[in-house]
Amino acid sequence: MSFRLQPTAPARPNRCQLFGPGSRVALFEKMAASAADVINLDLEDSVAPSDKDSARQNVIQAIGDVDWGTKTLSVRINGLDTPYWYRDVVDLLEQADERLDQIMIPKVGCAADIYAVDALVTAIETAKGRSKKISFEVIIESAAGIAHVEEIAAASPRLQAMSLGAADFAASMGMQTTGIGGTQENYYMLHEGAKYWSDPWHWAQTAIVAACRTHGVLPVDGPFGDFSDDEGYIAQAKRSATLGMVGKWAIHPKQIALANEVFTPSEEQVNEAREILAAMEQAKANGEGATVYKGRLVDIASIKQAEVIVRQSEMING
Repeated sequence: MSFRLQPTAPARPNRCQLFGPGSRVALFEKMAASAADVINLDLEDSVAPSDKDSARQNVIQAIGDVDWGTKTLSVRINGLDTPYWYRDVVDLLEQADERLDQIMIPKVGCAADIYAVDALVTAIETAKGRSKKISFEVIIESAAGIAHVEEIAAASPRLQAMSLGAADFAASMGMQTTGIGGTQENYYMLHEGAKYWSDPWHWAQTAIVAACRTHGVLPVDGPFGDFSDDEGYIAQAKRSATLGMVGKWAIHPKQIALANEVFTPSEEQVNEAREILAAMEQAKANGEGATVYKGRLVDIASIKQAEVIVRQSEMING
């Protein structure tokens, strides 16, 4: 273990992030009543340029009027390369209720992008005397973003979560695909004449997880575009969970239950983790640094793995 201890990520449920356009007011109550842990009201890609101003006002009104329960409430602002983002930030912090928890910053390419938004947010909070400090989440959607992912993860104490935005990321990287997440038809290997499809997003997800875990940020898997493919969604979510991501986006309500199922430890997993912890407690009492559990070696590293599962279960149930 390094002398510099790895900070813990925020202790909040983040299994599913449900997105909805700020231009579709009729969806807000349904989103609030859903089983998603995080609500992302969108001012960016899902809102046409002609609707940007009205969508922003819709969201500002809804932040205070809708009962969002205990969900994390986030608004995705427009990109810093647009003329809309500064007005998104100013109007949200000057006009919206303090129920707003978080701002999502899209297409982040470097730490300076976070600094720019942080400076504006801090100035408005101070000027308006806002008692609740806004947190940030960011989307890695470009070659620059993945190249600078660690400096982005360390850019601000406001930063709580980071996602991979597959579509824009693929375009920035020049990838020959129009798919949003999941395996891709032409990304395969051959073994004795049979095709095996691997995951083209794996390396980018791993880089995000490593950067996030180094700096105490929640790593989240992004969108899966084909919402008619439940099996594909579940498969990608399971790969992401195995890599260390804590949740996944839902761009359709039917994906909420799928994300919650994958990112909630099963009763069997939790029971096994508790049994491993108990076995190791007995081993320590016997003066041993390792023991055997169900035919396999477990040691101090096993304690850390088991504790992750138990803590996650307790947080969700709590």
